[in-house]
Parts: sequence; structure tokens; C-alpha cells
Amino acid sequence: MELISWKESLNVGIKDIDGQHRRLVALINKLFEAMSQGKSKEIMHSVFSELSNYVITHFATEEKLMKKYKYSDYDQHKQEHKFFIDKLNEFKIKFSNGNLSISLEVLNFLKDWLLKHIIGTDRKYIPLFKEHNLN
Repeated sequence: MELISWKESLNVGIKDIDGQHRRLVALINKLFEAMSQGKSKEIMHSVFSELSNYVITHFATEEKLMKKYKYSDYDQHKQEHKFFIDKLNEFKIKFSNGNLSISLEVLNFLKDWLLKHIIGTDRKYIPLFKEHNLN
């Protein structure tokens, strides 16, 4: 069962970034599936671990390209990444402190952030990256 199905409208047209976004969608769907089966508590540690690895890789990829090509909204974009990291850390702390029902809050945050970030924020750098023949 999927919460988010990958659609062409989610592609930014850059293979590495699209692959990373697909990885996040898969992770969201994994959490959703576990929640549907009443097993979210059992996978939350692995979800947090995968999310931590994801943000390191994905945000570094985007930020490196933005800096390289002097993306004008770099600071704003980086702030959105920081917000995501801060929120992820907040969720981890809540879970570590015994809030075992955090999975729904995490799921909703991930879904909303992913869709708004890809469709809104990431779309803005596409022309610059395409101008430099990234694909």
C-alpha cells in the first residue's frame, strides 16, 4: 500500500536528485505500510536512521550544485533544509523520550514537506541546473 505514488510531476529532471526524492517517497511509503499494519513502533529507529542518511546525502547534493552554479535562492533553500533537519531531530528526541505515537506526526510532516519542497522550492532551481546541462 502506498501513501504517495511517484508521478512525473515530481521529477526535477536531474537523475541523482530524482533518485534521492524517490528514495524519500519509498521511505514514507514504508512507514505508512508499517502504520497500516500496526507496526510503526518497530520500524521507527530504522526510519530515523534512513532519514538521517538521506538528508546528509540529498541536501549535500543539492547544496553543492547550488553553490557551484551560484543559485540566487541558495540561502533560502538551505534554510528549508535546516528546518527539515531540526524537525527530524525534534521527532527523534520525542521518540527517545517515550512518545511512541510519533509515527503519524512524522508521516504527515514528511509527506507535506516532500510535496511542498519538490513542487515548490526545488522547481525553482531547475532552469539554472538545466542551463548548465545537468540531467
